[in-house]
Amino acid sequence: MTEGEQDQGAERPYRVLSLDGGGMRGIYTAAFLARLTDQFARIRGESALDLGRGFDLITGTSTGAIVGCALAIGRPMTEVVALYREHGPKIFPHRIAGKRSAIYRATQGSRFVREGDKALREALRGVLHDVTMIDVFEGRGISLAIPTVLMSEHRAWVFKKTPKSGVRDDRYPLVDVCMATSAAPIYRSLAAIDDPNAPGGPKQVFADGGLWANNPIMVGLVDALTVASPERPIEIYSLGTCPRPEGDHLDAESAHRSMLDWSLGADVAPLSISAQEFAFDHMARLLTNAISSCGRSIRRVRFPNKPVPASMMPYLALDDTRSEAMDRLVGQAHTDADLTKSACDDLNSDDGRMIRRLMHDLPPMPATGAVWSCAATHNQKG
Repeated sequence: MTEGEQDQGAERPYRVLSLDGGGMRGIYTAAFLARLTDQFARIRGESALDLGRGFDLITGTSTGAIVGCALAIGRPMTEVVALYREHGPKIFPHRIAGKRSAIYRATQGSRFVREGDKALREALRGVLHDVTMIDVFEGRGISLAIPTVLMSEHRAWVFKKTPKSGVRDDRYPLVDVCMATSAAPIYRSLAAIDDPNAPGGPKQVFADGGLWANNPIMVGLVDALTVASPERPIEIYSLGTCPRPEGDHLDAESAHRSMLDWSLGADVAPLSISAQEFAFDHMARLLTNAISSCGRSIRRVRFPNKPVPASMMPYLALDDTRSEAMDRLVGQAHTDADLTKSACDDLNSDDGRMIRRLMHDLPPMPATGAVWSCAATHNQKG
């Protein structure tokens, strides 16, 4: 069997891409995917490969949703890397780095988050334009599931368009969806967006989906089980954002932390992210193993799957927009992508074979991005 071919008569797997949140560490995600797909494009003699079209469903939280939505509309990942480099310092105009910076931030009121909110919206419009959820589904055949939190009810909300999701979220622009899922408390403004189902009505306010699903693999798994036919295999590709190996060695006395010791709350977010990444990945592993033992074929791969080098530790803050930090994240992404490619070349690596098959199944696209039209959907709206 040649690369890209399935066993004769076998159905193509239902493929899910799951992208973690992580603030500025999204530049790592985009650089990793750019590097890996570029290598396979050159091997295949193509200008570029349309990674988004390789998946039936893309789920992403916060910065992962920004990368995922760009993939869904067929934008090159190099364009997303450039977004972080150019707009990151405007999105996070002040880095919280310890108690003093947290106190300074507290005295400035909403100035920094207002500036960041405006900068992010402008950056997103430059890449995602006015494309909506239904445009992606009808024009590209890709389902989306983007976690966030609806503030009016303090409950989890998933912006979703799949074959079984209904029409509630069809008309939401991807820009608004990304604003909602990336609205990290303390670091950014909450997202106040229009409800396209109630024109002229009050705005909806959302908070970051990372509050409950920073690693959205379980969201992707549930939707895949809901949508894919029972006999169809499921494959889940889960990508982290160079997660830092967190841990605090505390004695009994240092356990009595105050708000200031938590940098007025800024140090809680990284703790939540790390705990969720570990917990959700292991829950997904146990659940997929249990379901597979009942006869349903489900495979998952998590990459990168090695410890983060200690040299990266100073550059992993969610709001670190220093050029040095972005350079180090991109460099680490390239290293990890090269290691992933090496796994693909290892005939004894199950994960490598799974990723290699995906890469050889991807349709080609121009280096400038996929060419498609959502005009028909827009005309229907009008």
